[in-house]
Amino acid sequence: MAAPSLFDSEHMSRISALVGRHCFAGSLFLSGLPSLAVAQRADVPASGHPTLVVLIVVDQMRADYLDRFAADFRHGLGRLTRGGAVFTAIHDQAITETAPGHASILSGRYPRSTGIVNNSLGVPDPRASMLGGGGDGASPFRFRGTTLFDWLRVRDPRSRALSLSRKDRGAILPIGRAPEEVFWYALNGQFTTSTWYADTLPQWVRAFNERRIPIRLIGATWDLLLPASRYPEPDSVSVEFDGRHVAFPHTLPRDTALALRELRYVPFMDSITVQLALAGVHAMRLGTGPQTDLLSVSLSTTDAIGHRYGPDSRELHDQLARVDRYVGTLIDSLYRLRDSASVVFALTSDHGISSYPELVDHPDSLPLRVSLNDLIADLGRALPRSGDTSSVKAARGLVTFAAAAIAGAGLDVDSVVRSAAARIRLIPGVLRADVIRELASADTTQDLLARKWLRALPPGTPPAIGVTLHRNVYVGRRVADSRATLEAQHGTPYHDDSAVPLVFYGPGFVSQKFTQQVEVVDLAPTLAARLRLAPLERVDGRVLREALKP
Repeated sequence: MAAPSLFDSEHMSRISALVGRHCFAGSLFLSGLPSLAVAQRADVPASGHPTLVVLIVVDQMRADYLDRFAADFRHGLGRLTRGGAVFTAIHDQAITETAPGHASILSGRYPRSTGIVNNSLGVPDPRASMLGGGGDGASPFRFRGTTLFDWLRVRDPRSRALSLSRKDRGAILPIGRAPEEVFWYALNGQFTTSTWYADTLPQWVRAFNERRIPIRLIGATWDLLLPASRYPEPDSVSVEFDGRHVAFPHTLPRDTALALRELRYVPFMDSITVQLALAGVHAMRLGTGPQTDLLSVSLSTTDAIGHRYGPDSRELHDQLARVDRYVGTLIDSLYRLRDSASVVFALTSDHGISSYPELVDHPDSLPLRVSLNDLIADLGRALPRSGDTSSVKAARGLVTFAAAAIAGAGLDVDSVVRSAAARIRLIPGVLRADVIRELASADTTQDLLARKWLRALPPGTPPAIGVTLHRNVYVGRRVADSRATLEAQHGTPYHDDSAVPLVFYGPGFVSQKFTQQVEVVDLAPTLAARLRLAPLERVDGRVLREALKP
Protein backbone atom coordinates (compact mmCIF):
# COMPACT_ATOMS: atom_id res chain seq x y z
CA MET A 1 0.00 0.00 0.00
CA ALA A 2 1.43 3.40 -0.94
CA ALA A 3 2.30 5.79 1.86
CA PRO A 4 -0.31 8.52 2.33
CA SER A 5 0.48 11.98 1.09
CA LEU A 6 0.55 14.72 3.72
CA PHE A 7 -2.04 16.50 1.63
CA ASP A 8 -4.07 13.54 0.33
CA SER A 9 -7.72 14.45 0.96
CA GLU A 10 -8.59 11.32 2.92
CA HIS A 11 -5.45 11.67 5.01
CA MET A 12 -6.18 15.36 5.61
CA SER A 13 -9.60 14.59 6.98
CA ARG A 14 -8.26 11.87 9.23
CA ILE A 15 -5.54 14.09 10.71
CA SER A 16 -7.86 17.08 11.05
CA ALA A 17 -10.26 15.00 13.11
CA LEU A 18 -7.49 14.41 15.63
CA VAL A 19 -7.19 18.04 16.53
CA GLY A 20 -10.46 18.83 18.20
CA ARG A 21 -13.42 20.97 17.38
CA HIS A 22 -12.05 24.19 18.88
CA CYS A 23 -8.81 24.36 16.87
CA PHE A 24 -10.28 24.86 13.40
CA ALA A 25 -7.54 22.54 12.21
CA GLY A 26 -9.28 21.28 9.14
CA SER A 27 -8.45 24.52 7.34
CA LEU A 28 -4.75 23.83 7.86
CA PHE A 29 -4.93 21.32 5.07
CA LEU A 30 -7.14 23.14 2.62
CA SER A 31 -5.87 25.23 -0.27
CA GLY A 32 -6.54 28.32 1.83
CA LEU A 33 -9.44 30.25 3.28
CA PRO A 34 -10.67 33.68 2.28
CA SER A 35 -10.02 36.56 4.63
CA LEU A 36 -12.87 36.77 7.10
CA ALA A 37 -14.24 39.80 8.90
CA VAL A 38 -15.81 38.06 11.87
CA ALA A 39 -18.40 39.56 14.16
CA GLN A 40 -17.24 40.34 17.67
CA ARG A 41 -17.50 37.47 20.11
CA ALA A 42 -19.53 38.02 23.27
CA ASP A 43 -16.57 37.14 25.52
CA VAL A 44 -14.35 39.88 24.06
CA PRO A 45 -14.64 43.38 25.50
CA ALA A 46 -15.62 46.09 23.03
CA SER A 47 -12.45 48.15 22.90
CA GLY A 48 -9.92 49.41 20.39
CA HIS A 49 -7.16 48.38 22.78
CA PRO A 50 -5.51 45.09 21.70
CA THR A 51 -6.19 42.17 23.99
CA LEU A 52 -3.96 39.75 22.04
CA VAL A 53 -0.52 40.29 20.52
CA VAL A 54 0.58 37.54 18.14
CA LEU A 55 4.27 37.13 17.26
CA ILE A 56 4.99 34.85 14.30
CA VAL A 57 8.63 33.90 13.75
CA VAL A 58 9.43 31.98 10.58
CA ASP A 59 12.81 30.50 11.41
CA GLN A 60 15.44 31.19 8.71
CA MET A 61 13.19 33.35 6.53
CA ARG A 62 15.35 35.63 4.40
CA ALA A 63 14.07 39.10 3.60
CA ASP A 64 14.10 38.50 -0.16
CA TYR A 65 11.64 35.60 0.14
CA LEU A 66 8.73 38.04 0.44
CA ASP A 67 9.34 39.31 -3.09
CA ARG A 68 10.71 36.10 -4.56
CA PHE A 69 7.66 34.01 -3.67
CA ALA A 70 5.08 36.82 -3.64
CA ALA A 71 3.00 35.24 -6.41
CA ASP A 72 2.44 32.17 -4.24
CA PHE A 73 1.61 34.10 -1.05
CA ARG A 74 -2.17 34.38 -1.31
CA HIS A 75 -3.23 33.58 2.25
CA GLY A 76 -1.44 34.33 5.53
CA LEU A 77 1.90 35.72 4.40
CA GLY A 78 0.17 37.43 1.50
CA ARG A 79 -2.40 38.96 3.80
CA LEU A 80 0.19 40.29 6.23
CA THR A 81 2.51 41.68 3.56
CA ARG A 82 -0.22 43.27 1.44
CA GLY A 83 -2.14 44.69 4.38
CA GLY A 84 0.57 45.50 6.90
CA ALA A 85 3.56 47.74 7.51
CA VAL A 86 6.42 45.89 5.80
CA PHE A 87 10.15 46.43 6.33
CA THR A 88 13.45 44.70 5.66
CA ALA A 89 15.20 44.40 9.02
CA ILE A 90 18.74 43.49 10.00
CA HIS A 91 20.04 41.41 12.89
CA ASP A 92 22.97 43.74 13.41
CA GLN A 93 25.31 41.34 15.19
CA ALA A 94 28.08 39.04 14.04
CA ILE A 95 26.58 35.66 14.99
CA THR A 96 23.25 35.10 13.23
CA GLU A 97 21.84 31.99 14.85
CA THR A 98 18.47 30.90 16.23
CA ALA A 99 19.10 31.60 19.91
CA PRO A 100 20.46 35.17 19.73
CA GLY A 101 17.91 36.02 17.03
CA HIS A 102 14.92 34.87 19.09
CA ALA A 103 16.29 36.59 22.20
CA SER A 104 16.43 39.98 20.45
CA ILE A 105 12.98 39.98 18.88
CA LEU A 106 10.78 40.86 21.89
CA SER A 107 13.54 42.29 24.08
CA GLY A 108 14.56 45.02 21.63
CA ARG A 109 18.18 44.44 22.62
CA TYR A 110 21.36 43.06 21.05
CA PRO A 111 23.03 39.88 22.33
CA ARG A 112 25.53 42.00 24.26
CA SER A 113 22.57 42.89 26.49
CA THR A 114 20.47 39.68 26.43
CA GLY A 115 23.50 37.47 27.15
CA ILE A 116 22.45 34.98 24.45
CA VAL A 117 25.54 34.73 22.23
CA ASN A 118 24.94 31.65 20.07
CA ASN A 119 23.02 28.38 20.12
CA SER A 120 25.46 26.50 22.32
CA LEU A 121 25.31 29.34 24.87
CA GLY A 122 21.56 29.75 24.50
CA VAL A 123 19.07 27.56 26.38
CA PRO A 124 20.85 24.23 27.11
CA ASP A 125 20.50 23.57 30.86
CA PRO A 126 21.03 20.08 32.34
CA ARG A 127 19.45 21.25 35.60
CA ALA A 128 16.09 21.85 33.89
CA SER A 129 15.21 18.44 32.51
CA MET A 130 12.47 17.93 29.93
CA LEU A 131 9.22 16.52 31.24
CA GLY A 132 8.85 13.03 29.82
CA GLY A 133 12.31 12.97 28.27
CA GLY A 134 12.91 13.05 24.53
CA GLY A 135 15.69 15.63 24.64
CA ASP A 136 18.12 17.65 26.71
CA GLY A 137 17.18 20.05 29.47
CA ALA A 138 16.56 23.69 28.59
CA SER A 139 15.76 26.97 30.30
CA PRO A 140 16.25 30.74 29.91
CA PHE A 141 18.72 30.97 32.81
CA ARG A 142 21.34 32.73 30.64
CA PHE A 143 18.88 35.36 29.43
CA ARG A 144 19.38 38.82 30.94
CA GLY A 145 16.88 41.63 31.25
CA THR A 146 13.25 41.87 30.21
CA THR A 147 10.99 41.43 27.19
CA LEU A 148 7.71 42.85 25.95
CA PHE A 149 5.83 40.34 28.05
CA ASP A 150 7.48 41.58 31.25
CA TRP A 151 6.43 45.10 30.30
CA LEU A 152 2.86 43.86 29.86
CA ARG A 153 2.86 42.12 33.23
CA VAL A 154 4.04 45.22 35.07
CA ARG A 155 1.06 47.12 33.67
CA ASP A 156 -1.42 44.32 34.32
CA PRO A 157 -0.43 41.19 36.30
CA ARG A 158 -3.32 39.33 34.66
CA SER A 159 -1.50 39.22 31.30
CA ARG A 160 -0.67 35.69 30.13
CA ALA A 161 1.76 34.32 27.56
CA LEU A 162 1.84 31.17 25.47
CA SER A 163 4.99 30.45 23.48
CA LEU A 164 5.41 27.44 21.18
CA SER A 165 7.93 26.06 18.72
CA ARG A 166 9.41 22.86 17.43
CA LYS A 167 12.70 24.13 18.94
CA ASP A 168 13.29 24.74 22.62
CA ARG A 169 15.13 28.01 21.98
CA GLY A 170 12.40 29.17 19.61
CA ALA A 171 9.80 28.71 22.35
CA ILE A 172 11.82 29.91 25.34
CA LEU A 173 13.68 33.03 24.31
CA PRO A 174 10.94 35.32 22.92
CA ILE A 175 9.50 35.75 26.42
CA GLY A 176 12.81 35.72 28.30
CA ARG A 177 12.77 34.41 31.86
CA ALA A 178 9.02 34.67 32.44
CA PRO A 179 7.64 31.40 33.93
CA GLU A 180 4.73 31.23 31.49
CA GLU A 181 3.29 28.49 29.29
CA VAL A 182 6.22 27.46 27.05
CA PHE A 183 6.24 24.24 25.01
CA TRP A 184 8.38 22.60 22.34
CA TYR A 185 8.67 19.32 20.46
CA ALA A 186 10.53 16.33 21.87
CA LEU A 187 11.98 13.52 19.77
CA ASN A 188 9.48 11.10 21.30
CA GLY A 189 6.72 12.82 19.32
CA GLN A 190 5.32 14.82 22.26
CA PHE A 191 5.17 18.54 22.96
CA THR A 192 6.61 19.26 26.38
CA THR A 193 8.41 21.75 28.58
CA SER A 194 11.13 21.63 31.23
CA THR A 195 11.17 21.72 35.00
CA TRP A 196 12.06 25.42 34.80
CA TYR A 197 8.40 26.00 33.93
CA ALA A 198 6.39 23.20 35.52
CA ASP A 199 6.43 19.77 37.13
CA THR A 200 3.55 18.47 34.98
CA LEU A 201 2.03 19.34 31.64
CA PRO A 202 -1.34 21.11 31.63
CA GLN A 203 -4.31 18.97 30.71
CA TRP A 204 -4.81 20.59 27.30
CA VAL A 205 -1.24 19.78 26.22
CA ARG A 206 -1.61 16.21 27.46
CA ALA A 207 -4.85 15.92 25.51
CA PHE A 208 -3.14 17.24 22.38
CA ASN A 209 -0.28 14.75 22.77
CA GLU A 210 -2.76 11.90 23.25
CA ARG A 211 -3.99 12.46 19.70
CA ARG A 212 -0.57 11.15 18.56
CA ILE A 213 -0.57 13.23 15.41
CA PRO A 214 3.17 12.72 14.70
CA ILE A 215 2.75 8.94 15.01
CA ARG A 216 -0.06 9.02 12.45
CA LEU A 217 2.35 10.58 9.95
CA ILE A 218 4.84 7.70 9.89
CA GLY A 219 5.38 6.79 6.25
CA ALA A 220 3.59 9.89 4.97
CA THR A 221 4.75 11.64 1.81
CA TRP A 222 5.62 15.27 1.14
CA ASP A 223 4.92 16.14 -2.49
CA LEU A 224 4.53 19.43 -4.33
CA LEU A 225 1.65 21.64 -3.21
CA LEU A 226 1.47 23.59 -6.46
CA PRO A 227 1.68 22.45 -10.11
CA ALA A 228 5.27 21.66 -11.05
CA SER A 229 5.24 24.49 -13.58
CA ARG A 230 5.03 26.99 -10.71
CA TYR A 231 8.50 26.05 -9.47
CA PRO A 232 11.40 27.53 -11.47
CA GLU A 233 13.93 25.74 -9.26
CA PRO A 234 15.42 22.45 -10.50
CA ASP A 235 14.26 19.42 -8.54
CA SER A 236 17.56 17.51 -8.50
CA VAL A 237 20.67 19.40 -7.37
CA SER A 238 23.49 17.14 -6.29
CA VAL A 239 24.88 19.45 -3.60
CA GLU A 240 21.58 19.41 -1.70
CA PHE A 241 21.56 17.04 1.28
CA ASP A 242 24.87 15.54 0.09
CA GLY A 243 23.12 14.27 -3.01
CA ARG A 244 20.73 12.00 -1.09
CA HIS A 245 16.97 12.07 -1.72
CA VAL A 246 17.18 15.35 -3.61
CA ALA A 247 13.98 14.99 -5.68
CA PHE A 248 10.29 15.01 -4.81
CA PRO A 249 8.43 13.22 -3.33
CA HIS A 250 10.01 12.87 0.13
CA THR A 251 8.64 10.12 2.36
CA LEU A 252 8.96 9.82 6.13
CA PRO A 253 10.57 6.54 7.29
CA ARG A 254 8.54 3.60 8.54
CA ASP A 255 10.80 3.30 11.58
CA THR A 256 9.02 5.14 14.41
CA ALA A 257 12.03 6.71 16.12
CA LEU A 258 13.58 7.83 12.85
CA ALA A 259 10.27 9.19 11.54
CA LEU A 260 9.75 11.29 14.68
CA ARG A 261 13.20 12.82 14.14
CA GLU A 262 12.67 13.33 10.40
CA LEU A 263 9.33 15.05 10.96
CA ARG A 264 11.19 18.32 11.49
CA TYR A 265 12.30 18.20 7.81
CA VAL A 266 8.78 18.15 6.32
CA PRO A 267 6.28 21.03 6.29
CA PHE A 268 3.72 19.22 8.43
CA MET A 269 5.74 20.03 11.56
CA ASP A 270 4.70 23.67 11.23
CA SER A 271 1.04 22.78 10.82
CA ILE A 272 1.16 20.74 14.03
CA THR A 273 2.70 23.74 15.83
CA VAL A 274 -0.13 25.98 14.60
CA GLN A 275 -2.71 23.43 15.74
CA LEU A 276 -1.15 23.36 19.21
CA ALA A 277 -1.16 27.17 19.34
CA LEU A 278 -4.88 27.33 18.55
CA ALA A 279 -5.63 24.66 21.14
CA GLY A 280 -3.73 26.73 23.70
CA VAL A 281 -5.47 29.98 22.84
CA HIS A 282 -8.81 28.26 23.38
CA ALA A 283 -7.81 26.46 26.59
CA MET A 284 -6.13 29.47 28.19
CA ARG A 285 -8.76 31.95 26.89
CA LEU A 286 -5.98 34.21 25.64
CA GLY A 287 -7.15 37.53 24.28
CA THR A 288 -10.45 37.66 26.13
CA GLY A 289 -9.26 40.73 28.05
CA PRO A 290 -9.38 43.15 29.59
CA GLN A 291 -5.60 42.65 29.83
CA THR A 292 -3.33 42.16 26.83
CA ASP A 293 -2.05 38.60 26.35
CA LEU A 294 0.81 37.35 24.18
CA LEU A 295 0.95 34.42 21.77
CA SER A 296 4.39 33.61 20.30
CA VAL A 297 4.55 30.98 17.54
CA SER A 298 7.95 30.10 16.08
CA LEU A 299 7.70 27.92 12.96
CA SER A 300 10.96 25.99 12.65
CA THR A 301 10.59 23.86 9.53
CA THR A 302 11.85 26.47 7.07
CA ASP A 303 15.16 26.36 8.95
CA ALA A 304 15.41 22.56 8.75
CA ILE A 305 14.51 22.47 5.06
CA GLY A 306 16.79 25.41 4.29
CA HIS A 307 19.74 23.66 5.92
CA ARG A 308 19.08 20.37 4.16
CA TYR A 309 18.21 21.61 0.66
CA GLY A 310 19.41 25.24 0.60
CA PRO A 311 17.63 28.56 -0.02
CA ASP A 312 17.58 28.08 -3.80
CA SER A 313 15.82 24.72 -3.73
CA ARG A 314 12.39 23.63 -4.90
CA GLU A 315 11.85 22.23 -1.40
CA LEU A 316 12.31 25.66 0.16
CA HIS A 317 9.88 27.20 -2.34
CA ASP A 318 7.24 24.58 -1.57
CA GLN A 319 7.76 25.00 2.16
CA LEU A 320 7.16 28.77 2.02
CA ALA A 321 4.01 28.25 -0.06
CA ARG A 322 2.75 26.01 2.72
CA VAL A 323 3.78 28.42 5.49
CA ASP A 324 1.61 30.99 3.72
CA ARG A 325 -1.37 28.68 4.21
CA TYR A 326 -0.52 27.76 7.80
CA VAL A 327 -0.22 31.43 8.77
CA GLY A 328 -3.50 32.10 6.97
CA THR A 329 -5.20 29.41 9.01
CA LEU A 330 -3.75 30.85 12.22
CA ILE A 331 -5.10 34.31 11.40
CA ASP A 332 -8.53 33.13 10.25
CA SER A 333 -8.93 30.81 13.23
CA LEU A 334 -7.94 33.52 15.72
CA TYR A 335 -10.47 35.85 14.12
CA ARG A 336 -13.12 33.22 14.66
CA LEU A 337 -12.17 33.07 18.33
CA ARG A 338 -11.55 36.77 18.95
CA ASP A 339 -12.62 40.10 17.54
CA SER A 340 -10.21 41.09 14.76
CA ALA A 341 -10.20 44.64 16.14
CA SER A 342 -8.53 43.37 19.31
CA VAL A 343 -5.64 41.40 17.73
CA VAL A 344 -2.33 42.72 16.40
CA PHE A 345 0.34 40.68 14.61
CA ALA A 346 4.08 40.99 14.15
CA LEU A 347 6.03 38.71 11.82
CA THR A 348 9.80 38.37 11.52
CA SER A 349 12.64 35.85 11.54
CA ASP A 350 15.63 34.99 13.68
CA HIS A 351 18.13 34.93 10.79
CA GLY A 352 18.48 34.17 7.08
CA ILE A 353 20.75 31.74 5.24
CA SER A 354 23.49 31.73 2.61
CA SER A 355 23.40 29.84 -0.66
CA TYR A 356 25.62 26.81 -1.12
CA PRO A 357 29.02 28.14 -2.27
CA GLU A 358 28.91 25.68 -5.18
CA LEU A 359 25.81 27.46 -6.54
CA VAL A 360 27.02 31.10 -6.53
CA ASP A 361 29.81 33.04 -8.21
CA HIS A 362 32.86 32.21 -6.16
CA PRO A 363 36.45 33.54 -6.51
CA ASP A 364 38.77 30.74 -7.58
CA SER A 365 41.38 32.04 -5.15
CA LEU A 366 39.19 31.19 -2.14
CA PRO A 367 38.26 27.78 -0.76
CA LEU A 368 34.61 26.77 -0.65
CA ARG A 369 34.92 25.77 2.98
CA VAL A 370 37.22 26.60 5.88
CA SER A 371 37.79 24.52 9.00
CA LEU A 372 39.44 25.78 12.17
CA ASN A 373 39.41 22.32 13.74
CA ASP A 374 43.07 21.47 13.16
CA LEU A 375 44.27 24.82 14.44
CA ILE A 376 42.03 24.69 17.52
CA ALA A 377 43.21 21.17 18.28
CA ASP A 378 46.82 22.30 17.91
CA LEU A 379 46.25 25.25 20.22
CA GLY A 380 44.48 23.01 22.71
CA ARG A 381 47.46 20.68 22.90
CA ALA A 382 49.82 23.61 23.49
CA LEU A 383 47.73 25.25 26.22
CA PRO A 384 46.96 24.03 29.76
CA ARG A 385 43.56 22.42 30.23
CA SER A 386 40.74 24.14 32.08
CA GLY A 387 39.49 21.36 34.31
CA ASP A 388 38.34 18.55 32.04
CA THR A 389 38.10 20.70 28.92
CA SER A 390 40.45 22.44 26.55
CA SER A 391 41.44 26.03 27.26
CA VAL A 392 40.41 27.06 23.75
CA LYS A 393 37.04 26.44 22.08
CA ALA A 394 35.44 27.48 18.80
CA ALA A 395 31.76 27.84 17.92
CA ARG A 396 30.27 29.74 14.96
CA GLY A 397 33.28 31.98 14.37
CA LEU A 398 33.86 32.74 18.04
CA VAL A 399 37.09 31.38 19.54
CA THR A 400 37.23 31.68 23.34
CA PHE A 401 40.06 31.10 25.82
CA ALA A 402 40.02 30.06 29.49
CA ALA A 403 42.00 32.95 30.93
CA ALA A 404 42.46 31.52 34.45
CA ALA A 405 43.99 28.26 33.24
CA ILE A 406 46.30 30.05 30.80
CA ALA A 407 47.43 32.63 33.35
CA GLY A 408 47.82 29.91 35.99
CA ALA A 409 50.38 28.22 33.77
CA GLY A 410 52.46 31.39 33.72
CA LEU A 411 51.42 32.44 30.19
CA ASP A 412 50.34 35.93 29.18
CA VAL A 413 46.72 35.64 28.10
CA ASP A 414 46.76 38.60 25.71
CA SER A 415 49.89 37.29 23.99
CA VAL A 416 48.32 33.85 23.57
CA VAL A 417 45.15 35.33 22.06
CA ARG A 418 47.02 37.66 19.70
CA SER A 419 49.27 34.84 18.53
CA ALA A 420 46.27 32.63 17.83
CA ALA A 421 44.56 35.44 15.90
CA ALA A 422 47.67 35.90 13.77
CA ARG A 423 47.68 32.18 12.91
CA ILE A 424 43.97 32.22 12.04
CA ARG A 425 44.46 35.17 9.66
CA LEU A 426 46.85 33.03 7.59
CA ILE A 427 44.15 30.44 6.82
CA PRO A 428 42.86 30.83 3.22
CA GLY A 429 39.26 32.01 3.24
CA VAL A 430 39.53 33.96 6.51
CA LEU A 431 38.78 37.66 6.02
CA ARG A 432 39.42 38.82 9.58
CA ALA A 433 40.33 37.46 12.97
CA ASP A 434 39.64 40.21 15.51
CA VAL A 435 40.75 40.13 19.12
CA ILE A 436 37.50 41.23 20.73
CA ARG A 437 39.14 43.24 23.51
CA GLU A 438 40.93 45.36 20.91
CA LEU A 439 37.69 46.25 19.09
CA ALA A 440 36.63 48.55 21.93
CA SER A 441 38.72 51.32 20.37
CA ALA A 442 37.45 50.72 16.83
CA ASP A 443 35.46 53.34 14.92
CA THR A 444 32.20 51.42 14.78
CA THR A 445 30.58 53.99 12.49
CA GLN A 446 33.06 53.01 9.78
CA ASP A 447 34.09 49.50 10.79
CA LEU A 448 30.78 47.66 10.52
CA LEU A 449 32.24 44.25 11.34
CA ALA A 450 33.73 45.61 14.55
CA ARG A 451 30.30 47.00 15.45
CA LYS A 452 28.62 43.67 14.78
CA TRP A 453 31.10 41.75 16.92
CA LEU A 454 30.78 44.21 19.79
CA ARG A 455 27.00 43.93 19.66
CA ALA A 456 27.23 40.14 19.66
CA LEU A 457 29.12 39.67 22.94
CA PRO A 458 28.10 40.73 26.47
CA PRO A 459 30.48 42.18 29.06
CA GLY A 460 32.30 39.42 30.87
CA THR A 461 32.84 37.29 27.75
CA PRO A 462 36.13 35.37 28.14
CA PRO A 463 39.09 36.50 26.03
CA ALA A 464 37.98 35.80 22.48
CA ILE A 465 38.65 36.11 18.77
CA GLY A 466 35.90 36.88 16.29
CA VAL A 467 36.58 35.06 13.01
CA THR A 468 34.90 36.40 9.87
CA LEU A 469 35.23 34.38 6.67
CA HIS A 470 34.98 35.88 3.20
CA ARG A 471 31.48 36.12 1.77
CA ASN A 472 30.27 32.82 0.24
CA VAL A 473 32.87 30.80 2.13
CA TYR A 474 31.44 28.21 4.50
CA VAL A 475 32.58 26.73 7.76
CA GLY A 476 33.75 23.17 7.04
CA ARG A 477 31.74 19.97 7.25
CA ARG A 478 29.81 19.21 10.40
CA VAL A 479 28.68 15.87 11.75
CA ALA A 480 24.95 15.26 12.17
CA ASP A 481 23.29 11.98 13.07
CA SER A 482 26.68 10.22 12.94
CA ARG A 483 27.08 11.04 9.23
CA ALA A 484 29.18 13.69 7.54
CA THR A 485 26.46 15.98 6.19
CA LEU A 486 26.94 18.94 3.92
CA GLU A 487 24.31 21.53 4.83
CA ALA A 488 23.51 25.05 3.77
CA GLN A 489 24.58 27.41 6.54
CA HIS A 490 23.99 30.72 8.27
CA GLY A 491 25.69 32.49 11.16
CA THR A 492 27.72 35.18 9.40
CA PRO A 493 27.25 38.97 9.57
CA TYR A 494 26.53 39.14 5.83
CA HIS A 495 23.22 40.32 4.36
CA ASP A 496 21.81 36.91 3.35
CA ASP A 497 22.23 35.68 6.93
CA SER A 498 21.18 38.86 8.73
CA ALA A 499 18.36 40.42 6.65
CA VAL A 500 14.81 39.26 7.47
CA PRO A 501 11.24 40.51 7.01
CA LEU A 502 9.60 42.67 9.65
CA VAL A 503 5.82 43.10 9.36
CA PHE A 504 3.20 44.70 11.61
CA TYR A 505 -0.46 44.03 10.92
CA GLY A 506 -3.75 44.86 12.56
CA PRO A 507 -5.58 47.82 14.05
CA GLY A 508 -3.29 50.77 14.59
CA PHE A 509 -0.77 49.88 11.87
CA VAL A 510 -0.56 51.35 8.39
CA SER A 511 -0.62 49.32 5.18
CA GLN A 512 2.60 50.25 3.40
CA LYS A 513 5.85 48.75 2.17
CA PHE A 514 8.82 50.80 3.35
CA THR A 515 12.15 51.00 1.54
CA GLN A 516 14.36 52.07 4.41
CA GLN A 517 16.25 49.33 6.23
CA VAL A 518 15.50 48.96 9.93
CA GLU A 519 16.62 46.56 12.66
CA VAL A 520 14.94 43.57 14.30
CA VAL A 521 15.45 45.21 17.70
CA ASP A 522 12.95 47.86 16.54
CA LEU A 523 10.10 45.33 16.73
CA ALA A 524 9.66 45.33 20.52
CA PRO A 525 9.66 49.12 21.09
CA THR A 526 7.28 49.57 18.15
CA LEU A 527 4.81 47.04 19.58
CA ALA A 528 5.23 48.71 22.97
CA ALA A 529 4.33 52.07 21.45
CA ARG A 530 1.23 50.54 19.86
CA LEU A 531 0.25 49.09 23.26
CA ARG A 532 1.16 52.32 25.10
CA LEU A 533 3.76 50.50 27.13
CA ALA A 534 7.04 51.76 28.54
CA PRO A 535 9.99 49.34 28.34
CA LEU A 536 11.41 48.50 31.76
CA GLU A 537 14.97 49.15 30.65
CA ARG A 538 16.93 50.85 27.92
CA VAL A 539 16.47 49.10 24.57
CA ASP A 540 18.67 49.18 21.50
CA GLY A 541 15.81 49.51 19.03
CA ARG A 542 13.68 52.52 18.15
CA VAL A 543 9.96 53.02 17.65
CA LEU A 544 9.09 52.76 13.95
CA ARG A 545 6.54 55.55 14.12
CA GLU A 546 6.05 55.42 10.38
CA ALA A 547 4.40 52.01 10.90
CA LEU A 548 1.81 53.43 13.30
CA LYS A 549 -1.37 55.21 12.34
CA PRO A 550 -1.63 58.70 13.85
